[in-house]
Amino acid sequence: MSSKQKGSNAERELVHLFWHNGWTACRVAGSGSMRYPSPDVIASNGQTVYVVECKCSKVKTKYVPLEDIDELVGFAQKFGAVPLIGVRFSNKEWMFLSPFDLETSGKFALIKRESSAHSFSEIVSHSSSRLVATPFSQ
Repeated sequence: MSSKQKGSNAERELVHLFWHNGWTACRVAGSGSMRYPSPDVIASNGQTVYVVECKCSKVKTKYVPLEDIDELVGFAQKFGAVPLIGVRFSNKEWMFLSPFDLETSGKFALIKRESSAHSFSEIVSHSSSRLVATPFSQ
């Protein structure tokens, strides 16, 4: 299975998780392949809207280009949503990080398997106010 297929499967898995927990969610067709920035998944419970950039990895550290993070944050601001980075490491549950809390190295954000993050149950059951902060980069 290609890495693109694995990523698409992870996005579908996340959409199902949202639906099974009373949220509405969808994958954004063409995310990452069109000239306009767009998240991988959009989800809402009628009060909070999340836009999620999804990543999956077999290794312990995932590198995400800062440009991708900036595009997610810009989209979220225009859309009136809370931006999240959703990561699924092999044999682990989904973890969610605010793009404003990521560690950086050069032109990349680093996400480690042991990073402090929110669980899926936390993001669907708590207020999004603690996930929002100042813009990631200018």
